[in-house]
Amino acid sequence: MAKFEKGNKLGGRKKGSVNRTTDMAKLTLARLADKGLNNINEDLEKIRKSNPIEAAKLYIKLLEFVVPKLKAVDMQVSGEINHKVEQIKVEIVQKEIEVDAIEYKDE
Repeated sequence: MAKFEKGNKLGGRKKGSVNRTTDMAKLTLARLADKGLNNINEDLEKIRKSNPIEAAKLYIKLLEFVVPKLKAVDMQVSGEINHKVEQIKVEIVQKEIEVDAIEYKDE
């Protein structure tokens, strides 16, 4: 009986290849989702007519897939600040621009 040696390729799937069953399932779900998305406006309109509150809830749930949620950021600073602001100086300078007037005569 031959022993397995490193680097010996005896078959099997190539690295990174997709399982056929998984690939077919993903394709089926994608087609189903596509059909559903084609009719989503009509479906929401029907729901809105019969139950506007439920339609609004569904619309908000769908927005979660389009608009990202914002997370609160908690920031803590440790240590001491040993600097004081002694003076803030603001200087506003107004520049005057001289414009030479040139007369044009119609000839």
